[in-house]
Parts: sequence; C-alpha cells; structure tokens
Amino acid sequence: MGELDGKVAVVTGGAGNIGRACATALARSGAKVVVADVDEAGAKECADRITAAGGTGMAIGVDLGDEESIRSLIDTTVDAFGRLDILHNNAAATVLARSRDLGVADMDLEVWDTSLRINLRGPMLASKMAIPHMKAAGEGCIINTVSGAGNIGDFRHTAYGVTKAGLMQLTRAIATQHGIDGIRCNAVSPGFIASDDPNRAGAAQHSHEIIEQNLVSRFGAPADIANAVLFLVSESSGFMTGQILVVDGGASVHGPNYAKALARRAETAAG
Repeated sequence: MGELDGKVAVVTGGAGNIGRACATALARSGAKVVVADVDEAGAKECADRITAAGGTGMAIGVDLGDEESIRSLIDTTVDAFGRLDILHNNAAATVLARSRDLGVADMDLEVWDTSLRINLRGPMLASKMAIPHMKAAGEGCIINTVSGAGNIGDFRHTAYGVTKAGLMQLTRAIATQHGIDGIRCNAVSPGFIASDDPNRAGAAQHSHEIIEQNLVSRFGAPADIANAVLFLVSESSGFMTGQILVVDGGASVHGPNYAKALARRAETAAG
C-alpha cells in the first residue's frame, strides 16, 4: 500500500522532464494522477507509462493561459475520480523564457504578458478552482514549482523571474488563507536540472560554471525534484506550510566568491 493510495493528483506541465518525474513518483506512491500539459501527446505518453506500470494515469490537454481550459481540467478530474487531493502547479513558459525573455529595456510586451498569464495567473486559477474541492474534503496539498530566478536579478529572464517571485508569494497567501481548511501549500525551488531538451543544449557550454557554484558537485536530476514533491505531499511534512523548499545542490546558500575561494584552496593544497 502506497502512502498516497486513494489520493488524486493533478500535475501541470506533466509532459516535461520534471513534470514526468513528479507524476510518475506520485503514481508509484499510489495516487491516481492526471498528467496535464499543452503538449497533449507528451501528457498521454506519460499517463500511458504510469498505467503500464500498474498505476492510474490520465492525460488532459490544458492551456494555462485560458481560464476555461483550466476549469475543464479541474472539473474533468473531479468528474473522473470524485475528488482532488493534490495540485502540483509545475508548468511554466520556459521555452519563451529561454528564447525571448530579455532585460526590461528590451522587453517584448507579448513576452511579459504571456509569462504572467501562464506562469502566475494559471497557477492562481488552478488553485482557485481546486480549493473548493479540497475544502469540502477537509484536506489537500498544493505544490508550486518556483525558481531561484525569483530571488535574484539577472541580465535576462526578467518576466520569468518576476512570475516566480509572485508564485512564491501566492504560495504564502494560499497557505495563510486556507490552513484553517486543512489545506497546505508549499513550493519547491529547483536549481539547474539536467535535461534532454535540445533547446537547452547550450547549457553544456557553461556546465563548469554551473557545477562550480553547486556545493553538491553534480547537476540536479528530475528525480531530485520528484522526491521533494513526494515529501511535501506526505504526512512527513504535515507541519509545513507556506514554505519554499530549495533543491539546488547548495548553489544559493553561499557568497559570490565561493567558486574563486574554492579554486584558491585547491591551488594551495596542490602546491
């Protein structure tokens, strides 16, 4: 018997690397999982794998920029399974962020508006529509995927960072407003996660720069985030709500001179 037996979970962005890992992990723990993504074929592939492994998976296409599409996702889930216990707001406009999300002076208003609509408005609406079902059951968990980009400034990814900062605050707001209803809301904040996405192939050119900032000397894996999500929806985290769980190999906990200091220490030890 899995810890999540009888629970129903929705994972948005379920066709992506992190989303697939989280959906699969939730299913392995016994949850019935709705894999939701604008990439319907990818969502179906993930749901089919869950089913083939003996779990319960269902794919639903969703456009997080469209209110009625989100409403249909939540309504269809509840119609199919009779309840909704876990909502993982994982999807984001990451391709847009990597390709066209520039600095403020060069910001394309379409990029700004689309990022806010998908990355922040979408999770708010999904939560708004899920909360009444969780409230009726007297319990529920909402997990938001945020990012360290919401805590720092950068030369690019302006809209993405702003939306992730907003999603952190949405996490705290939901936790505060609905703790009395038995609903917990937390966020997971991934560091650099290794990907087989060809659009991220350029990151390999800067892999040494990424690794040297990690205190754990490797890239993150989707399973690292899935394990964190499992913890956040489990009774093991039952006294946690409104928190941002950072899973970034320690990249965000040290000062800006860490990599240089480490290199100097290595030179001294070698010499």
